[in-house]
Amino acid sequence: MALQNGLCSLVGKVALITGASSGIGAVTAELFTKLGASVAITGRKENNLVDVGSNCQKIGVKPLLITADLSKEEDINKIMDKTISHFGKLNILVNCAGIIDFGTIENTSLEQYDRVFRTNVRSVYQLTMLAVPHLISSKGSIVNVSSVNGMRSFPGVLAYNMSKSALDQFTKCVALELSSKQVRVNSVNPGVIITELQKRGGLTDEAYAKFLERSKETHALGRPGECDEVAKTIAFLASDESSFITGALIPVDGGRHAMCPR
Repeated sequence: MALQNGLCSLVGKVALITGASSGIGAVTAELFTKLGASVAITGRKENNLVDVGSNCQKIGVKPLLITADLSKEEDINKIMDKTISHFGKLNILVNCAGIIDFGTIENTSLEQYDRVFRTNVRSVYQLTMLAVPHLISSKGSIVNVSSVNGMRSFPGVLAYNMSKSALDQFTKCVALELSSKQVRVNSVNPGVIITELQKRGGLTDEAYAKFLERSKETHALGRPGECDEVAKTIAFLASDESSFITGALIPVDGGRHAMCPR
């Protein structure tokens, strides 16, 4: 397998990336394009999606843009239908879309639980079901974007933590179920990455600044991560370079998962 700038090649691959209108998903879309993949990208915010598509086009081929809300079943069906109609195949599915909401068992709500699980778990379940026949045909791969919160327990984001633990179990179970079909399934489990995720979840600018400062202490490498550091790991797991890896949960978290605060 040829490498480009030390990274794996995705030439000839068709990839579908959710949550691609910002953050890790957007950077992953741009990297996949750079590595030669044909990409379908989806997100809720059309203007952001257009901007990401424009960035991808400057790098290589313009991606297929699909504006969709993953909390709606009909939109998920639309995503897969449009991708296969446009490209005729699918080699890689990257389930990157996710939301966070703050709350403990004392002040959470079932509405919050349902909202978080609908996007972080149920949509992944549905989209993966739809993708599997095409991935079996291509002997493709799935990369789920989970979180260190799925591996470790942290207070204050109960529904989010539970959703990421569910996603990790989903990754391992589906990896076993599809292994005989030569479809690989893995996840990346980022620590704190500099995105808009926490702000969208409700943190003020001041609170977010304190959160990032605190991340210097909660991550062994002494800093939060960057989107491209996660995207490169996603590309590796999606590519043939990781041909003997399946069912793996890969922390991309500056060592946070290994820390035991004293």
